[in-house]
Amino acid sequence: METQTDLNYQRIAEAIAYLRANFKTQPSLDEVAEQVHLSPAHFQRLFTEWAGTSPKKFLQYISVEHAKRLLQNSQTSLFDTAYETGLSSSSRLHELFVNIEGMSPAEYRDGGKDLQINYSFAESPFGQLIVASTAKGVCSMAFEENEKKGLEDLRQRFPNADFCQKLDLHQQHALFIFQNDWSKLSEIKLHLRGTDFQLKVWESLLKIPMGKLQTYGHIAEQIGNPKASRAVGTAIGSNPVAFLIPCHRVIQSSGDFGGYMWGPTRKAAIIGWEGVRSNSEG
Repeated sequence: METQTDLNYQRIAEAIAYLRANFKTQPSLDEVAEQVHLSPAHFQRLFTEWAGTSPKKFLQYISVEHAKRLLQNSQTSLFDTAYETGLSSSSRLHELFVNIEGMSPAEYRDGGKDLQINYSFAESPFGQLIVASTAKGVCSMAFEENEKKGLEDLRQRFPNADFCQKLDLHQQHALFIFQNDWSKLSEIKLHLRGTDFQLKVWESLLKIPMGKLQTYGHIAEQIGNPKASRAVGTAIGSNPVAFLIPCHRVIQSSGDFGGYMWGPTRKAAIIGWEGVRSNSEG
């Protein structure tokens, strides 16, 4: 069942898609509002409440030119960049609070046999989520408006696990990262099914500060395998935990955002949303 939050995000996403497709003509507020079937005043208020800035300013944060500048300014190592932002900065949210543990070889091999997986559905600023967890931590978080399809996809990934629709503490800690007040954040534990290489790539993504972007090639260099950018891209594309493992912060060296498991418009929405918040911090 669609909530008002879901409907609002769908309108935001439609507006962002229209802005990106027509950025050369710089569409007016009235044009974009008409596209999403709202009055200009209602649309301006809805967008500003969601994004923290006007549609016109938001467009700057999702432009290729802005992305190129971020890439040019990120020539220092990911560690140095994270260090420079300071421990108190929410830019380091993911690195400070998200902890990854790989599943055992047996759990990995046997499709979740003997695992009890709890799952629940939740709202986020970027649409509805299905989030799932084992006793050790969150094992999946995916944007999915269709609850039935979300559960089917989860069952396919863990065909031998036992499932229970239940919101547990691991999931609550994970979902709290979408809140604007992070002072009460506890450690977010992830329990992931992945190869050693995939786990290494996913862990490296946690070091990219909010509001920053990196390329696939740079991630390959960071994990000590500079020729593996294609394999890095494959690992990033199979990331099972949306937003918490910020694969949305990795883009093409041209400044183009590239693909995203949960859709290119959502990737642009998250990048812009984080960019606004990161800029307001500084």
